[in-house]
Amino acid sequence: MRWLAGIFAASLVVSLLLAAPTVRADNGYHGDFYTPPDPLPAGAPGDVIRTEPSDVHLADDRPDLLGITATRILYRSTNTHDQPVAVSGTFIEPTAPWPGPGPRPLISFAVGTHGQGDQCAPSRLIDVYLYHSRPLDVFLEYELVIIQRMIKRGWAVVMTDYIGLGTPGVHTYVVRADEGHAVLDAARAAYRLPNTDLDPRGPLALYGYSQGGGATAAAAELAPTYAPELPIVGTYAGAPPADLSTEFPYLDGSLAAGILGYVINAAIAAYPEDADAIHAVLTPDGEDLIAKTQNQCLGETIANFMFRHIARYLTIDADTAITTEPFKTIFDQQRIGRLKPTTPVLINSNRYDPLVPYGPALQLGHDWCALGANVEFNTNEEPPLFNKLILNHGLPIIVDAHWVLDWVADRLGGVPATPNCGDF
Repeated sequence: MRWLAGIFAASLVVSLLLAAPTVRADNGYHGDFYTPPDPLPAGAPGDVIRTEPSDVHLADDRPDLLGITATRILYRSTNTHDQPVAVSGTFIEPTAPWPGPGPRPLISFAVGTHGQGDQCAPSRLIDVYLYHSRPLDVFLEYELVIIQRMIKRGWAVVMTDYIGLGTPGVHTYVVRADEGHAVLDAARAAYRLPNTDLDPRGPLALYGYSQGGGATAAAAELAPTYAPELPIVGTYAGAPPADLSTEFPYLDGSLAAGILGYVINAAIAAYPEDADAIHAVLTPDGEDLIAKTQNQCLGETIANFMFRHIARYLTIDADTAITTEPFKTIFDQQRIGRLKPTTPVLINSNRYDPLVPYGPALQLGHDWCALGANVEFNTNEEPPLFNKLILNHGLPIIVDAHWVLDWVADRLGGVPATPNCGDF
């Protein structure tokens, strides 16, 4: 049955591709929208700086598949140093009335890895669906497969671009506070938009997988102090990268080995005081890696750097690097699981995940349980399949979506969660 589910998942992606009769290239949108005012206007996290309509071509071409209105947003958030920043994103609302009961639910959706170039921002990709520019610079907005299902259920969705993805600066990939704040402040911004049918007291769920799973996990544990007013009823954290210090062996020789460049670029951008020390342990190939990947989407990064061994990028052994400053402290600051979420959380991880390892996701569940959190942990048992191709990481995004969305629907509908702390 797992193989059948995998085939079905692949067919869903193909069906969405075929559903768009005019698959468009980059629309050349590089206007002033993504350039924030300098200085930022006074305000609070989640305040909306500006908006404009977002023309989602798939919705135009096939309203039966994606009946929505969409708004591109620029909103205020806070980075890991408590400094105000502007973040872009998209608010998506179904055109069909919400049948109730209660207010229309909102999902704050955190995307998986898209890349580090501004052209990879979800708010740009959602317009064109399939982006392409130079020959290898191609990327598909794969998250629409999940968002379409949410829209069919009548939920509104707000999707953050994260800090530095679309907006000026380097995207701070998997930086815990940056991503958690961006997810929470996107929800705040959605509630503050005019002319929607959202109610700030209506139910809110957080949803993310991979990079997005780390972002929602961070948001869940930061929310009680950072955004206590948000009506969060549940969080899905799929394949969360909960402990970056464990990632190097899984990137080594992988299809996605070039993601190392995103991680290093993010560390330099988020902790500029450590930039010299980081550059000091990079080889010439390492400098080339970070220079190229900071302007790439994931597709081009894979094409350029797939199956590379990370030893070529570092002057020291990878095992030594993660225990050496500044990496030791930087990675420790991104560790998720030291704060207690106060609303139910679902963690899902494949036992043989070759990119974001199962062990730290399991440990995250144990850590939260020890703090008294309401945690449900699920193990995806899809057997290992061509692990360096990261299939066991990618397939659960879609294979498990049906029951994960049912779990989210139960939380939105007020059904009590069924934690399994002590049983995993």
